[in-house]
Amino acid sequence: MGHIVPLQATLQNSTRPTLDLSGPKLRAAFEALVRASEAIGGIERFAEGLKLKSQVFQERLGDGQIHQFDQARFAEIVPLMATVRRRAGTFLAEQGWLQIRSAIVALLDDAARPATASQRVAAFCDAFPKTKAHRFIRDLASEILHNVLPEHYPLMTRWVWDTKTNSGALREIWHGDNVDQMVIDVPDDYEMFLVLREELSQFLSENGLFRDMIWYVDLLLGQVYGDYINAQGGAWLKTDFGSDSDPLEHTRRILGVDARIAKHPGFEIDGTVIGSEPTKRLN
Repeated sequence: MGHIVPLQATLQNSTRPTLDLSGPKLRAAFEALVRASEAIGGIERFAEGLKLKSQVFQERLGDGQIHQFDQARFAEIVPLMATVRRRAGTFLAEQGWLQIRSAIVALLDDAARPATASQRVAAFCDAFPKTKAHRFIRDLASEILHNVLPEHYPLMTRWVWDTKTNSGALREIWHGDNVDQMVIDVPDDYEMFLVLREELSQFLSENGLFRDMIWYVDLLLGQVYGDYINAQGGAWLKTDFGSDSDPLEHTRRILGVDARIAKHPGFEIDGTVIGSEPTKRLN
Protein backbone atom coordinates (compact mmCIF):
# COMPACT_ATOMS: atom_id res chain seq x y z
CA MET A 1 0.00 0.00 0.00
CA GLY A 2 1.05 3.60 -0.51
CA HIS A 3 1.32 6.34 2.03
CA ILE A 4 -1.59 7.67 4.06
CA VAL A 5 -2.84 10.96 2.66
CA PRO A 6 -2.15 13.55 5.41
CA LEU A 7 -4.77 16.00 6.62
CA GLN A 8 -3.02 19.10 5.30
CA ALA A 9 -2.84 17.60 1.81
CA THR A 10 -6.60 17.20 1.53
CA LEU A 11 -8.15 20.15 3.31
CA GLN A 12 -8.06 23.87 2.76
CA ASN A 13 -9.36 26.62 5.06
CA SER A 14 -10.47 23.99 7.56
CA THR A 15 -10.07 23.90 11.33
CA ARG A 16 -8.39 20.77 12.60
CA PRO A 17 -10.66 18.90 15.04
CA THR A 18 -9.30 18.37 18.54
CA LEU A 19 -9.54 14.84 19.93
CA ASP A 20 -8.95 14.25 23.63
CA LEU A 21 -7.90 10.61 23.52
CA SER A 22 -6.89 8.53 26.53
CA GLY A 23 -3.39 7.06 26.41
CA PRO A 24 -4.09 4.42 29.08
CA LYS A 25 -7.26 3.25 27.32
CA LEU A 26 -5.41 2.98 24.01
CA ARG A 27 -2.56 1.03 25.60
CA ALA A 28 -4.98 -1.38 27.28
CA ALA A 29 -6.76 -2.03 23.98
CA PHE A 30 -3.52 -2.47 22.06
CA GLU A 31 -2.08 -4.89 24.61
CA ALA A 32 -5.31 -6.90 24.59
CA LEU A 33 -5.22 -7.04 20.78
CA VAL A 34 -1.63 -8.29 20.74
CA ARG A 35 -2.34 -10.96 23.37
CA ALA A 36 -5.48 -12.22 21.69
CA SER A 37 -3.83 -12.29 18.25
CA GLU A 38 -1.13 -14.69 19.38
CA ALA A 39 -3.54 -17.61 18.98
CA ILE A 40 -4.05 -16.83 15.27
CA GLY A 41 -0.42 -16.24 14.37
CA GLY A 42 0.11 -12.72 15.62
CA ILE A 43 -1.21 -9.24 14.93
CA GLU A 44 0.57 -9.22 11.56
CA ARG A 45 -1.63 -12.12 10.45
CA PHE A 46 -4.70 -10.17 11.44
CA ALA A 47 -3.52 -7.12 9.46
CA GLU A 48 -3.04 -9.33 6.40
CA GLY A 49 -6.71 -10.22 6.61
CA LEU A 50 -7.69 -6.56 6.34
CA LYS A 51 -5.31 -6.01 3.42
CA LEU A 52 -6.84 -9.00 1.72
CA LYS A 53 -10.34 -7.63 2.25
CA SER A 54 -9.28 -4.35 0.64
CA GLN A 55 -7.82 -6.26 -2.29
CA VAL A 56 -11.18 -7.96 -2.85
CA PHE A 57 -12.88 -4.54 -3.06
CA GLN A 58 -10.20 -3.13 -5.35
CA GLU A 59 -10.45 -6.03 -7.79
CA ARG A 60 -14.16 -5.38 -8.12
CA LEU A 61 -14.39 -1.60 -7.89
CA GLY A 62 -10.92 -0.12 -8.45
CA ASP A 63 -8.98 0.80 -11.59
CA GLY A 64 -11.99 1.05 -13.88
CA GLN A 65 -13.60 -2.19 -12.69
CA ILE A 66 -16.73 -0.22 -11.78
CA HIS A 67 -17.84 -0.59 -15.40
CA GLN A 68 -18.04 -4.37 -14.92
CA PHE A 69 -19.55 -4.14 -11.45
CA ASP A 70 -22.76 -6.16 -11.37
CA GLN A 71 -25.06 -7.58 -8.74
CA ALA A 72 -23.04 -10.79 -8.50
CA ARG A 73 -19.89 -8.85 -7.64
CA PHE A 74 -21.83 -6.75 -5.16
CA ALA A 75 -22.93 -10.00 -3.50
CA GLU A 76 -19.26 -10.97 -3.18
CA ILE A 77 -18.30 -7.89 -1.15
CA VAL A 78 -21.42 -7.73 1.03
CA PRO A 79 -20.25 -10.49 3.44
CA LEU A 80 -17.14 -8.38 4.18
CA MET A 81 -19.23 -5.52 5.66
CA ALA A 82 -20.55 -6.50 9.08
CA THR A 83 -23.16 -3.78 9.49
CA VAL A 84 -24.38 -4.14 5.89
CA ARG A 85 -24.66 -7.85 5.21
CA ARG A 86 -27.70 -8.59 7.36
CA ARG A 87 -29.66 -5.83 5.63
CA ALA A 88 -28.43 -6.24 2.05
CA GLY A 89 -31.15 -8.59 0.85
CA THR A 90 -33.98 -6.32 1.95
CA PHE A 91 -32.09 -3.29 0.62
CA LEU A 92 -31.79 -4.84 -2.84
CA ALA A 93 -35.44 -5.83 -2.88
CA GLU A 94 -36.57 -2.33 -1.87
CA GLN A 95 -34.28 -0.15 -3.98
CA GLY A 96 -33.43 -2.33 -6.95
CA TRP A 97 -29.96 -3.08 -8.27
CA LEU A 98 -29.85 -0.29 -10.85
CA GLN A 99 -30.36 2.45 -8.27
CA ILE A 100 -27.80 0.95 -5.91
CA ARG A 101 -25.25 0.56 -8.69
CA SER A 102 -25.83 4.13 -9.88
CA ALA A 103 -25.18 5.46 -6.37
CA ILE A 104 -21.97 3.41 -6.07
CA VAL A 105 -20.74 4.69 -9.44
CA ALA A 106 -21.35 8.30 -8.32
CA LEU A 107 -19.65 7.62 -4.98
CA LEU A 108 -16.45 6.48 -6.68
CA ASP A 109 -16.45 9.08 -9.45
CA ASP A 110 -13.24 11.13 -9.06
CA ALA A 111 -12.87 9.63 -5.58
CA ALA A 112 -9.05 9.88 -5.73
CA ARG A 113 -9.54 13.54 -4.78
CA PRO A 114 -11.02 13.19 -1.27
CA ALA A 115 -11.45 16.86 -0.33
CA THR A 116 -15.22 16.47 -0.87
CA ALA A 117 -15.43 13.19 1.03
CA SER A 118 -18.12 14.28 3.50
CA GLN A 119 -20.31 15.63 0.71
CA ARG A 120 -19.67 12.47 -1.31
CA VAL A 121 -20.92 10.21 1.49
CA ALA A 122 -23.88 12.53 2.16
CA ALA A 123 -24.91 12.41 -1.50
CA PHE A 124 -24.75 8.61 -1.43
CA CYS A 125 -27.00 8.52 1.64
CA ASP A 126 -29.40 11.04 0.07
CA ALA A 127 -30.02 8.61 -2.79
CA PHE A 128 -31.93 6.34 -0.39
CA PRO A 129 -34.64 6.70 2.29
CA LYS A 130 -33.63 8.50 5.47
CA THR A 131 -35.08 6.11 8.01
CA LYS A 132 -33.57 4.35 10.99
CA ALA A 133 -33.61 1.10 9.03
CA HIS A 134 -31.44 2.70 6.34
CA ARG A 135 -28.75 4.24 8.55
CA PHE A 136 -26.43 1.40 7.54
CA ILE A 137 -26.13 3.05 4.11
CA ARG A 138 -23.48 5.39 5.49
CA ASP A 139 -21.49 2.29 6.48
CA LEU A 140 -21.83 0.92 2.96
CA ALA A 141 -20.41 4.13 1.47
CA SER A 142 -17.64 4.28 4.07
CA GLU A 143 -16.59 0.65 3.58
CA ILE A 144 -16.43 1.05 -0.20
CA LEU A 145 -14.34 4.24 -0.09
CA HIS A 146 -12.00 2.93 2.59
CA ASN A 147 -11.35 -0.43 0.98
CA VAL A 148 -11.04 0.80 -2.60
CA LEU A 149 -8.86 3.82 -1.70
CA PRO A 150 -7.53 3.09 1.80
CA GLU A 151 -4.74 5.69 1.69
CA HIS A 152 -7.24 8.44 0.92
CA TYR A 153 -10.17 7.45 3.12
CA PRO A 154 -9.97 6.33 6.73
CA LEU A 155 -12.62 4.01 8.12
CA MET A 156 -15.66 6.27 8.65
CA THR A 157 -18.35 3.81 9.75
CA ARG A 158 -20.89 4.54 12.47
CA TRP A 159 -19.29 2.08 14.86
CA VAL A 160 -16.12 4.19 14.79
CA TRP A 161 -18.09 7.36 15.55
CA ASP A 162 -21.71 8.42 15.13
CA THR A 163 -22.50 11.98 16.19
CA LYS A 164 -26.27 11.43 16.08
CA THR A 165 -26.17 8.69 18.71
CA ASN A 166 -22.95 10.00 20.30
CA SER A 167 -21.57 6.49 20.26
CA GLY A 168 -18.76 4.45 18.77
CA ALA A 169 -15.18 3.39 19.40
CA LEU A 170 -14.17 7.03 19.82
CA ARG A 171 -16.20 7.28 23.02
CA GLU A 172 -14.44 4.21 24.44
CA ILE A 173 -11.00 5.83 24.09
CA TRP A 174 -12.02 9.36 25.07
CA HIS A 175 -10.18 10.86 28.03
CA GLY A 176 -12.22 11.43 31.18
CA ASP A 177 -13.71 9.80 34.26
CA ASN A 178 -17.39 10.11 33.35
CA VAL A 179 -17.32 9.67 29.60
CA ASP A 180 -20.59 7.72 29.62
CA GLN A 181 -22.36 10.77 31.03
CA MET A 182 -20.98 13.38 28.65
CA VAL A 183 -21.83 14.50 25.15
CA ILE A 184 -18.70 14.40 23.01
CA ASP A 185 -18.97 17.42 20.73
CA VAL A 186 -17.08 15.98 17.77
CA PRO A 187 -18.48 15.71 14.23
CA ASP A 188 -18.49 12.48 12.25
CA ASP A 189 -17.06 14.09 9.13
CA TYR A 190 -14.04 13.30 6.99
CA GLU A 191 -11.77 15.76 8.80
CA MET A 192 -12.41 14.13 12.18
CA PHE A 193 -11.75 10.62 10.89
CA LEU A 194 -8.49 11.79 9.28
CA VAL A 195 -7.32 13.34 12.55
CA LEU A 196 -8.30 10.18 14.44
CA ARG A 197 -6.26 8.05 12.03
CA GLU A 198 -3.27 10.38 12.35
CA GLU A 199 -3.35 10.31 16.16
CA LEU A 200 -3.78 6.55 16.33
CA SER A 201 -0.95 6.12 13.81
CA GLN A 202 1.30 8.18 16.06
CA PHE A 203 0.31 6.08 19.06
CA LEU A 204 1.06 2.85 17.19
CA SER A 205 4.43 4.10 15.94
CA GLU A 206 5.35 4.90 19.54
CA ASN A 207 4.54 1.26 20.31
CA GLY A 208 6.81 -0.21 17.65
CA LEU A 209 4.59 -0.44 14.55
CA PHE A 210 5.79 1.35 11.43
CA ARG A 211 4.36 -0.54 8.43
CA ASP A 212 0.79 -1.11 7.22
CA MET A 213 -0.37 1.62 9.58
CA ILE A 214 -3.73 1.89 7.80
CA TRP A 215 -4.66 -1.62 8.81
CA TYR A 216 -3.26 -1.50 12.31
CA VAL A 217 -5.36 1.59 13.00
CA ASP A 218 -8.43 -0.34 11.86
CA LEU A 219 -7.44 -3.28 14.05
CA LEU A 220 -7.04 -1.06 17.08
CA LEU A 221 -10.44 0.56 16.51
CA GLY A 222 -11.99 -2.87 15.99
CA GLN A 223 -10.47 -4.10 19.23
CA VAL A 224 -11.78 -1.06 21.11
CA TYR A 225 -15.29 -1.63 19.80
CA GLY A 226 -15.04 -5.39 20.27
CA ASP A 227 -14.16 -4.82 23.92
CA TYR A 228 -17.21 -2.58 24.22
CA ILE A 229 -19.45 -5.30 22.79
CA ASN A 230 -17.96 -7.85 25.17
CA ALA A 231 -18.63 -5.53 28.10
CA GLN A 232 -22.23 -4.83 27.09
CA GLY A 233 -23.52 -8.30 26.29
CA GLY A 234 -26.98 -6.94 25.45
CA ALA A 235 -29.57 -8.84 23.48
CA TRP A 236 -29.21 -6.75 20.33
CA LEU A 237 -25.45 -7.16 20.41
CA LYS A 238 -25.80 -10.93 20.67
CA THR A 239 -28.19 -10.86 17.72
CA ASP A 240 -25.68 -9.00 15.55
CA PHE A 241 -22.45 -10.52 16.80
CA GLY A 242 -23.19 -13.95 18.25
CA SER A 243 -21.58 -15.58 21.27
CA ASP A 244 -18.67 -14.33 23.32
CA SER A 245 -16.55 -17.49 23.49
CA ASP A 246 -13.73 -16.06 21.35
CA PRO A 247 -11.96 -12.88 22.59
CA LEU A 248 -11.42 -11.73 19.00
CA GLU A 249 -14.82 -12.75 17.65
CA HIS A 250 -16.43 -9.31 17.88
CA THR A 251 -13.29 -7.57 16.63
CA ARG A 252 -13.16 -9.75 13.53
CA ARG A 253 -16.86 -9.48 12.86
CA ILE A 254 -17.09 -5.71 13.08
CA LEU A 255 -14.11 -5.48 10.72
CA GLY A 256 -15.67 -7.96 8.30
CA VAL A 257 -12.96 -10.59 8.55
CA ASP A 258 -14.60 -13.18 10.77
CA ALA A 259 -11.95 -15.73 9.97
CA ARG A 260 -11.32 -19.13 11.43
CA ILE A 261 -7.56 -19.02 11.04
CA ALA A 262 -6.10 -22.42 11.72
CA LYS A 263 -3.91 -24.62 9.53
CA HIS A 264 -5.37 -23.38 6.26
CA PRO A 265 -3.21 -20.64 4.65
CA GLY A 266 -6.27 -18.52 3.87
CA PHE A 267 -9.08 -16.92 5.75
CA GLU A 268 -12.63 -18.19 6.01
CA ILE A 269 -15.40 -15.64 5.86
CA ASP A 270 -18.89 -17.01 6.46
CA GLY A 271 -17.75 -20.40 5.26
CA THR A 272 -15.86 -19.14 2.20
CA VAL A 273 -12.13 -19.84 2.25
CA ILE A 274 -10.05 -16.87 1.21
CA GLY A 275 -6.57 -17.73 -0.08
CA SER A 276 -4.17 -15.87 -2.34
CA GLU A 277 -6.34 -14.90 -5.32
CA PRO A 278 -9.40 -12.88 -4.21
CA THR A 279 -11.33 -13.14 -7.49
CA LYS A 280 -11.21 -16.94 -7.53
CA ARG A 281 -11.58 -17.28 -3.80
CA LEU A 282 -14.96 -15.61 -3.56
CA ASN A 283 -16.48 -17.24 -6.62
